[in-house]
Amino acid sequence: MKKLILSIALCCAATNFFAQETDLGKLRNDGIAALEANDYQKAYDNFSSYLNQTNNQDSVIAFNCGICADKIKKHADAVKYFDIAVDKKYNLVNAYIGKAGALKDMKNDAEYVATLKEAVEALPNEKKLVSMYATYYVNEGIKAQKAKKTAAAEEAYKQALAIQGDNLNALNSLGSMYYAKGAALVQTDLEKAKVEFKQAKEYLDKLIPLLSDQNATQKKIKANATTMLDYINSQL
Repeated sequence: MKKLILSIALCCAATNFFAQETDLGKLRNDGIAALEANDYQKAYDNFSSYLNQTNNQDSVIAFNCGICADKIKKHADAVKYFDIAVDKKYNLVNAYIGKAGALKDMKNDAEYVATLKEAVEALPNEKKLVSMYATYYVNEGIKAQKAKKTAAAEEAYKQALAIQGDNLNALNSLGSMYYAKGAALVQTDLEKAKVEFKQAKEYLDKLIPLLSDQNATQKKIKANATTMLDYINSQL
């Protein structure tokens, strides 16, 4: 009798196990089908339920759930699921980009820049991540300039260059800023003007060779930078 009871119990356990496996498989497959149909809400509902029941072990589904969460404006959830992908090193570049994008949408600048810093330290040769990280500081420099906070702007642009040495915006901005400071001093203190011009020249010399005549915007920047550099050289 005990053996019969044990046998029945094992059968029930096996039945429940396979039923659970079937349910989980359906959640996963339904989520994938919904994602392929661009039904992000349905995909998110299926994926998040599947992950919750499997202790967030599936990095592929976690990544896709992060995408869906971001699409339906659940940015905090997107961060959570992209973090799982990051921790498991799945599609790492895009997981970092997705997480950073969700944080940006949340206007969480501190976590946004911290994520990009972590990403670049983990993947220093990934140009997209490096560019995003440097661009953050370029934008900080632009904001500081608009607020007439020159020192803060210079520091931000220099930070951008420390991350990405060939960042055109940072090189152009620093060259132009030092040039303007020098030009304002030419008539009153030529020696101080020369100090500013030498700094401007350092950045303009790096900038000009990076600019292409095939790009209309870069061609204009190059012409302007060359004009500034010619004037600087005439004063030094």
